[in-house]
Amino acid sequence: MEGVTGAVEQRAGIGRWTLVASILGSSMAFIDGSVVNVALKAIEGDLGGGLASQQWIVDAYLLTLGSLILVGGSLGDIFGEVRVFGLGVASFAVASVLCAAAPTATTLIVFRGIQGIAGALLVPASLAVLTATFSGPSRGAAIGQWTAWSGISFVIGPTLGGWLVDASTWRVIFLINVPIALATLVLLVRLGGMRQPRREDLRVDLSGAALCTAGLGLLVGGFIEQPRLGWSDPLVPGAILGGAALLAAFVAYEIRTPMPMLPLRLFRLRNFSVTNVETVAVYGALTALTTFLSLFLLEFSGYSAFGAGVSLLPVTFVMFFLSPRTGRMSMQFGPRLFMAVGPLVAGLGVLWYARLPAHLDYWIDLLPALLVFAVGLSLTVAPLTTTVLSDATAGDAGVASGVNNAVARVAGLLAVAVLGIAASGGGDHLTPHGFHITMVVTAVLLMGGGVIGALGIRNHSA
Repeated sequence: MEGVTGAVEQRAGIGRWTLVASILGSSMAFIDGSVVNVALKAIEGDLGGGLASQQWIVDAYLLTLGSLILVGGSLGDIFGEVRVFGLGVASFAVASVLCAAAPTATTLIVFRGIQGIAGALLVPASLAVLTATFSGPSRGAAIGQWTAWSGISFVIGPTLGGWLVDASTWRVIFLINVPIALATLVLLVRLGGMRQPRREDLRVDLSGAALCTAGLGLLVGGFIEQPRLGWSDPLVPGAILGGAALLAAFVAYEIRTPMPMLPLRLFRLRNFSVTNVETVAVYGALTALTTFLSLFLLEFSGYSAFGAGVSLLPVTFVMFFLSPRTGRMSMQFGPRLFMAVGPLVAGLGVLWYARLPAHLDYWIDLLPALLVFAVGLSLTVAPLTTTVLSDATAGDAGVASGVNNAVARVAGLLAVAVLGIAASGGGDHLTPHGFHITMVVTAVLLMGGGVIGALGIRNHSA
């Protein structure tokens, strides 16, 4: 009995430290998805550029992350999730150093794209590591904690980044990834698993990746450049139509190829399909809110970078306490209620910002609605992540998590690009009226996500 007890304790210890490593590594990708929001004004002052450059700094990262994350999931299935996770963590650290040293806005945009490539390796692999390590109710709890910290990382990024920008320079926000990466790699080496065998029966879908990346790049580029060039410039509709055509070709290719990066067979699973549709609405809205609200506070409300970051901090605290509990409850009672009510509550909070004044009172105008949004988001994210993986087999864990993460990043990518047209009011800078319009659209997206969850999700016990 003592030997059995010791083995159980050892497995529990390995699981605990695996969870820590997974959260640490993936936190870099989520922090960098939002940390630049409060630094955009400082970057513009140092490197130049208007709203279009600011959008590209955000979207270059989301473009490569969203379009290649499916490849990252496939690589994890082929070469082993721990090995690919470690490679992604190390690459992300190197790319972050390049971003910190960028001499121009253009080079920063390029290096942000490289960061996204590294993130595409580590994000799906980090979740696949958990899926391979845990089972049963403990898997739901682990995924709930991973999801909570992912959301917390996304929201805490602006707070930490704002403090660093005000205390030193915007370049430091990228260097914080280096110690996080080193700590993660040390844990991975100590836990083992870096020598997993390669699966010779699988291959990487490079053609699909090229079509997806090019299609999204043209589509997003057309929307971002529209306020500056106008619809009359043939480059704008040409880029949008060309991007749509390439994405259609991507889907057609994925249907025919024997080993696609986007396994369309997964979409025959009802909960998987519905959850990804809801992900488009929820994560598109989340990225739009954090991006444009940060810019509004910086440009119109007189907030410092740190002040803008701290203003979003209550979301972190709410998610920290609620998300793990929501993950466990959704495993017990089913995800439908949470995925229906959560986005509706979050949408009501965001709708308040459709009348947000430039000279706002934080305690009256900003905080109450932010808390409502945080509660709604906390009810949604853990059940959503658990549900999207629940129908997939263990062998599809990496690619299933990759699909959902890709959908989330692409949703944010398109939301920032498309809503930028309304936010700029036809110019190259954010306007108060444009911000209010984006908040209405963001609220509608969230509420639409709740309706999708209510009508489409099925509890397994039902």
